[in-house]
Amino acid sequence: MNTDQNSRRKFIKNISLGSVASIISYPMLSSCATPQQNKDKLGIVLVGLGYYSTDLLAPALQETKHAYLAGIVTGTPEKETIWKEKYGIAEKNVYNYNNFDEIANNPDIDIIYVVLPNSMHAEYTIRAAKAGKHVICEKPMALNVQECESMIKACKENNVALSIGYRMHFEPNTQEVMRIGQEQVLGAVQMVCAGAGYRETRKDHWKLKKAMGGGAMMDMGVYSLQAARYVTGEEPIAVTAQEFRIRKDLFTEVEETLTFQLEFPSGALANLHTSFGMNMNYLDVRTEKGYIKLDPFSSYNNINGSTSEKTLNLPQVNQQATQMDEVAVCIKDGKPLRVTGEEGLKDMKVVDAIYHAVAAGNRISLA
Repeated sequence: MNTDQNSRRKFIKNISLGSVASIISYPMLSSCATPQQNKDKLGIVLVGLGYYSTDLLAPALQETKHAYLAGIVTGTPEKETIWKEKYGIAEKNVYNYNNFDEIANNPDIDIIYVVLPNSMHAEYTIRAAKAGKHVICEKPMALNVQECESMIKACKENNVALSIGYRMHFEPNTQEVMRIGQEQVLGAVQMVCAGAGYRETRKDHWKLKKAMGGGAMMDMGVYSLQAARYVTGEEPIAVTAQEFRIRKDLFTEVEETLTFQLEFPSGALANLHTSFGMNMNYLDVRTEKGYIKLDPFSSYNNINGSTSEKTLNLPQVNQQATQMDEVAVCIKDGKPLRVTGEEGLKDMKVVDAIYHAVAAGNRISLA
């Protein structure tokens, strides 16, 4: 077996792809925490009640079969009444950021889903772990590699599971793209092009603040990076990158648009883009024998695509519901997780290198 095949097979193992509700099934090899088999459904508390929690996660939890919305953590008292009435949440399951640690004494809460600005991911993941609760943390995992490592360490020390909110890993058409690329169904992957972005106009949003983990790369850029990694089944060995700011009055601290290029051990290349200045959402893969396309490739629904041999028309699913259900099943049964903290760490290693490449203006080796 050559080096490229070894690298690809290691990736497939490390990415821990396994399925409860999906069509494509892969082995799950990352260890999880002690099984919680005494519950039919695990209680999830959402920490941070912004758009993603309000418009996507909470509605998705009305569709889940193995998890339910048990509680909330918010710093806005007005939201407490709204959420309690809308979802029938008990008063004892409503927390704020001052009494958050008391959640350790609440048996209703099994999983803490951290849906906060990026700069707060590490703190609340670690506090959740110390409270003895399993954790789902939204992407990107943290601000840097060191924070990711501290989060993984805390969860292992407290024997709780840690999953990162990479919802695309639970989407059937995306899973099929992973399989085609990693198993070289159309020959070896030669080039991956992907772009993810939207036009940000909010002047005071935290995504425009560097200290809070803002910037296009930390938000939408992770999707493009993930696509290159999960299609090739490899970890990049080098990166170059370029930053652009058109609306300099708005983007004073973080990048508006960023392009980055990755090199992989097999010789495959990736030309990737992300932006807060323009709308884009596509994946175009060139292989020895054809192509793979998804457009859109990371939207919340209607993932569509094709290959040089067939149309991709696998079932559309509620990505968030499928994700949370599978995490709950893995925790209940003591099974390995599909997406672990280690997966988030791998992305952050590349993100750190991308920012280094922008600052240095040259190629950065990841070997």
